[in-house]
Amino acid sequence: MGEAERGDTAARLYVSYYCSSGHETRPAFAADAAVPSVWDCPRCGMPSNLDSKNPPPPPKNEPYKTHLAYVKERRSDHEAATILSEALQTLRDRRARGEVIY
Repeated sequence: MGEAERGDTAARLYVSYYCSSGHETRPAFAADAAVPSVWDCPRCGMPSNLDSKNPPPPPKNEPYKTHLAYVKERRSDHEAATILSEALQTLRDRRARGEVIY
């Protein structure tokens, strides 16, 4: 079944999007559709926009944070030293009473 049997096709609009890697993507949209301002590059996956001179920068990936890194964000060095000394004193007191510590 060819195009002649299907009838007329909808009018299309080809729009160029540019990513920071220098790729150009030209997806087709219906002529009366709203064109998005941002499109993902099918080659590299980076975001692309309509401005060839100023493509969007690559997204910044936050590095994995350990539990210790989150604790250090919430506590100052002085607070950490205070908490550690209290915990050590509690352990020493329990040992002095003869409690079994696992």
